[in-house]
Amino acid sequence: MAPYHICTYQESDRKTVVHLYGSSLTEHTPTTFKYLLKQPGMLLLELGMPLSLLLVSGSWLFTIMASLTLLIFLWFLIRFMWQQFLVIALRTDLADITKTYLSVSDSCFWVAKSGGQVVGIVGTLPVKNLPPGKKQLQLFHLAVDMEHRGMGMAKALVRTVLQFARHQGCSEVLVETTLIQYHAQALYQGMGFQKTGHYFANMFWKLAGIPMIKFMHHLPSAQDGSL
Repeated sequence: MAPYHICTYQESDRKTVVHLYGSSLTEHTPTTFKYLLKQPGMLLLELGMPLSLLLVSGSWLFTIMASLTLLIFLWFLIRFMWQQFLVIALRTDLADITKTYLSVSDSCFWVAKSGGQVVGIVGTLPVKNLPPGKKQLQLFHLAVDMEHRGMGMAKALVRTVLQFARHQGCSEVLVETTLIQYHAQALYQGMGFQKTGHYFANMFWKLAGIPMIKFMHHLPSAQDGSL
């Protein structure tokens, strides 16, 4: 596989960046589906609904078809909810990546390229409404193409953000991921991020029991020469 390099985003990268970010979201559909099926409430529904339908209709065929329909509906609902993260991003920070991330010095968006193609992305923006003298950056949209994982690319992209933050004189870097993004959590914790809290993005995720997990990386002082 061709080596990769990390560089600043250009407008010619936009289509691939959006596609990569969208794919990185919907790929969590199977994991989320399995997670939900194991929850107590869903287990009761999985057992109770077929039994109730069978008692009412007396038809095994109707019961099986209705149960399959429910599972298919749940699958597409989960996929739709993941896609909403992309929809929101395209209305906000990804609507104009250059304007949002590259118009000022304290934000940036990078792409990792291999063989001339964008195969990894990450961005960072300053955290707003902080006390005077405090400066934080937040990491956004970390994603790596599935065929290029296992090469240390995600780690390299996070390091790029950490290095940028230190050069900006920041004290911390923040990032958020969901409960079921196990690899992302392991990556951040392995690089020194610590959990600081959680919240639910909306009612669907609250009902699903899948919170957003907040992480923070404390940066060394400017006198310390290492990350």
